[in-house]
Amino acid sequence: MIGTWLFILVIYTSVSLLLKRGSETLNTFGNLVQCVLPLLANAGLLLNAGTPKWRQNLFWMLMAVSCTLWMIGQFQWTYYEIYLHQPVPDLNGGDILFFLRGIPMMAALALRPHLRRGEVQLRFGYLDFVLLFIWWTYLYAFAVLPWLYASPGIEQYNYNYNLLANIQNMVIVAGWGALWLGSRGAWRIVYANLFGASAAYLLSSLTINVAIANHRYYTGSLYDIPLLSSFLWFAFAGAIAYQYRDKVDAPSGNASDSDADSTLDESVWPARFAMAAVISLPLFAIYTLRFSHEGLEVRDFRLMATLIAAVPLALLIFLRTHLADKDRTRLLARSEQSVENLKRLQAQMVQSEKLVSLGQLAAGAAHEINNPLAAILGFSDLLADDPTVPEKARATAAKIRDQARRTKTLVGNLLSFARQVPPERTLLDINTVVNNAVQLRALDLRSGTSRIELHLESVLPGVRGDGNQLMQVFFNIISNALEAMEAATGGVLTVKTIRDRGNVVILFSDAGPGLQDPHRVFDPFYTTKPVGKGTGLGLSICFGIVQEHGGKILCYNRQEGGAVFRVELPAVLAAFPAKELHLTSSSSSPQKGS
Repeated sequence: MIGTWLFILVIYTSVSLLLKRGSETLNTFGNLVQCVLPLLANAGLLLNAGTPKWRQNLFWMLMAVSCTLWMIGQFQWTYYEIYLHQPVPDLNGGDILFFLRGIPMMAALALRPHLRRGEVQLRFGYLDFVLLFIWWTYLYAFAVLPWLYASPGIEQYNYNYNLLANIQNMVIVAGWGALWLGSRGAWRIVYANLFGASAAYLLSSLTINVAIANHRYYTGSLYDIPLLSSFLWFAFAGAIAYQYRDKVDAPSGNASDSDADSTLDESVWPARFAMAAVISLPLFAIYTLRFSHEGLEVRDFRLMATLIAAVPLALLIFLRTHLADKDRTRLLARSEQSVENLKRLQAQMVQSEKLVSLGQLAAGAAHEINNPLAAILGFSDLLADDPTVPEKARATAAKIRDQARRTKTLVGNLLSFARQVPPERTLLDINTVVNNAVQLRALDLRSGTSRIELHLESVLPGVRGDGNQLMQVFFNIISNALEAMEAATGGVLTVKTIRDRGNVVILFSDAGPGLQDPHRVFDPFYTTKPVGKGTGLGLSICFGIVQEHGGKILCYNRQEGGAVFRVELPAVLAAFPAKELHLTSSSSSPQKGS
């Protein structure tokens, strides 16, 4: 590329020296070369615009837009000198294109793609670019256009144009220099080349302006060499960035410092620039009215330009503030939700610790209860089977034995529910698991306004799973349903097991007020209970357990009122539990929990 660069400059220099000044061939050659070189620069810059990172893509596309604007301005020169065969007018409205080419480059500077920064929303970047474009266009209209339209004057026009353009170019060169010194690695090499290209453009602008002022410039002259070098340098910088694309994609500098700097830059500086742009308009108006010594036409033109520019700038500021407020509100809502979830999680952890301690205590107490229960069962068996004991006493002993066995079964369920063991997948009888959960929950039914009815299908295939986990799921659903009914006027909870093709289905239908939002029931931390009564984690845990068993859990509201929870578990079709016959007799009629 360096060889090509030098070859083009040598050819251009040779043609410039060989051909006569002002000749049609030299004008055509000079204009065509200056139209083609921005395309070459765009090709080098846009090589880097295909990365997954939008900030880097936007950076290189803005650089290409800058070269494109300059090329469009050059097309106008080519139109005058080649097509119309006349020199470009001294007062040329198309000069604004050469001035506006600096605005996309300044927007690219503000992106600073070498930093590891949060991917901000694109709409703010677009708004900032439009605001910058309008403000610099207003500066051009304020300083240059009055001498083109209001009070035409070539000397004042050239002076103001050159002053404003040079200030813009110096800002760009200073920006590239700051990025060059503030970056590391491959980006430092890229910024150094962009700094050199911009400095070459600044040099070419100064030399060409001096030559035009002295009436020594013509298209195809040696004054174009720095200009051609600047566009070739931009192409070279793009090629360098593409060559080091792997290193350029990696962030440079300290990551933590970049992250901290990102938040400040994204939120503070655009707002400050927007405020400065709005404040500058009345300052320019005050200068025009009180301190400017130009004629009445120039003053009226500048005031009109200020009023016209104030409208879109104010709208942009309002829109940017509105969008920023919406984002802040959204972020604040998320922060509040996160804090609330953290508090609930903390309360759940404390409650879990309490429940673990309580479960250990209950397990120990249940274990100790088993010892006197064994004695009660033994002595009641002796009394019930002793023929010397009167019949009435033996009947009483038989009742004591039955109740002791029932108590022993409940204690066994409590021990099974409380113990902490790794999940163990075995062949289960779902009816037995449901019965155990209902018996365990029936211990806490203190009110007679609610009851549980069981409708268990007699012949069900087995289910492979962990009995403790599934009992926890059923116990949680039953408890929620009973609490919902107790909060209303009571009712009946119907638990039904059926076989549905290849699944075993357990239906829990209550007569409560129903679900407020069935789609969110299984979301973590979602709860309709008062503060301190629930954390919203129970059903989400149940959802996870059922998912781990390869099943599904659904919920919906019945038309006649109440909620229905449907648990589907895959059946082991080749296995039927041995307890089916026993369950057939026990589930033929509804049971009531007291």
